[in-house]
Amino acid sequence: MKYLLDTNAVSALMKGVPAVVDRLQAISRAEVAAPQPVLAEIAYGLERLPRSKRRTDLLARFDLVCLEIARAEWTDQVSHAYGRVKAALERRGERIEDFDAAIAAHALAIEATLVTANLAHMRRVPGLKVEDWSSS
Repeated sequence: MKYLLDTNAVSALMKGVPAVVDRLQAISRAEVAAPQPVLAEIAYGLERLPRSKRRTDLLARFDLVCLEIARAEWTDQVSHAYGRVKAALERRGERIEDFDAAIAAHALAIEATLVTANLAHMRRVPGLKVEDWSSS
């Protein structure tokens, strides 16, 4: 696995953001995955939306993303990386949300680059490689 998608990257795919879609199309599907915490955040966001055509359309796009994008499993290595990330950031007084730490831990555990537009938070994570596909 070379790239791990953060929540905002999956959301951008669902919205059809050209820069993100183009970048994904330029690489092999075998090189990209999404961790379960990302899918959980997207599912939560969709459940919060009122019933509408927009929600129905986004749910259909989410289902498609779930079919097309592989998962990065939560393994013991991810759990250990999560502990290291949270502790390191707390020691520096630079905490991030638990799901952000879990997503970063997935990328670290599989030695993948995290695709995110949340560079301000994710660059705090020691050793984490990040790329923002949303800007050309």
